[in-house]
Amino acid sequence: MNKDRLGSALDALLDRSVLQPGGVPGVVAMATDRKADVYRGAAGVLQLGQDAPMSTDSVFAIFSTTKPLTATLVMQLVEEGELALDDEAGRYAPEIDELQVLDGFDAAGQPRLRAPRRRITVRDLMLHTSGLCYEFFSADDLKFRAARGIPTVVSCSLDSIRTVLLHDPGEAWTYGVNIDWIGRIVEKLRGDRLGHVMRERLFDPLGMEEIGFGMSDDMQPRRAVIHARADDGTLTPQPDLKLPDPPPMDMGGQGLYATVGEYMKFIRMLLNDGSGPFGRVLRPETVDALAQDGLKALGLSAGGWTTSIPSLANTGEFLPGTDKGWAYSFMTNRERAPTGRSAGSLMWAGLANCFFWADRRAGIGGYWATQILPLMDAASYPGFVEFESTVYQHRSA
Repeated sequence: MNKDRLGSALDALLDRSVLQPGGVPGVVAMATDRKADVYRGAAGVLQLGQDAPMSTDSVFAIFSTTKPLTATLVMQLVEEGELALDDEAGRYAPEIDELQVLDGFDAAGQPRLRAPRRRITVRDLMLHTSGLCYEFFSADDLKFRAARGIPTVVSCSLDSIRTVLLHDPGEAWTYGVNIDWIGRIVEKLRGDRLGHVMRERLFDPLGMEEIGFGMSDDMQPRRAVIHARADDGTLTPQPDLKLPDPPPMDMGGQGLYATVGEYMKFIRMLLNDGSGPFGRVLRPETVDALAQDGLKALGLSAGGWTTSIPSLANTGEFLPGTDKGWAYSFMTNRERAPTGRSAGSLMWAGLANCFFWADRRAGIGGYWATQILPLMDAASYPGFVEFESTVYQHRSA
């Protein structure tokens, strides 16, 4: 790989992503091989209308790209024999057994509920087959929350994940608050708050410093502001839109703030079969299990979503036309992706248009970070696809 040519191509892409009509306010993008970052770039500003530039040490709300880190803690527990994926989740988080299956609504708009046909397992939560969803991906979940006064998941509270099952466990892939429940299980078994467990068992061994549930005093001035994109394409800064700090609950599915450089250390751990600069996080065979498509044996696939709150998410799908499964806990492409990503690679995204991938076969990965709502932004997601494609093009050049 010619790093100079790659750097020039990606610098131009980032500049174009900011300067084009309807572009992004600011972006940070990094790519890595198994040894180190091969590209680090930034363009634009932290907030439209302000002078502070976006930089490679800018801080992002990484939303659902938190999930794979929480899942890694579960696989450590599996390694140690403290937990099995087919254990019933209620054994560790009894509140989850209170959740019922939604069987429609009555004439007054009140939900009709029934007991699930079986209990939710840890595997169901890791694979998003429990029946739990997010309110912005399900009109029924949103209606149930309104009827029962359940707060939004952005409140980072236990009450926000005590919602409803849209189907019986194991029947379908439905993306939702599953990994927040996984975080509760980790806390129960480790006897400590999730953020403290992450620091001890993941961040410190990988040398990840500027990452956490909440921001340090040093991180706050470098926070990239979330922007809202209107239907006409205009962007409005939302400086007060941020997760509670400190949060009432460390949300294993969405709660971390981080610089992109810190996340690259996690991606390299995956590329190096569980090894980090200050110790091993997972055994190689456990990383293989983490990356396994758990849906295939169930006859299920992972697909797209339909929005129920357009201000938070556009209707969309990653890699449409490509057969996709779900690993523990990432999306995985079952065939080679159009970008060049190898079959069996791992990827996921965060609500404010952060995207990453890790290609263990090729030994490369990357992260593209912006702070824009709704998800699947018309400028940011295509920028990520071009970013990834450019990395592969220069890898083979």
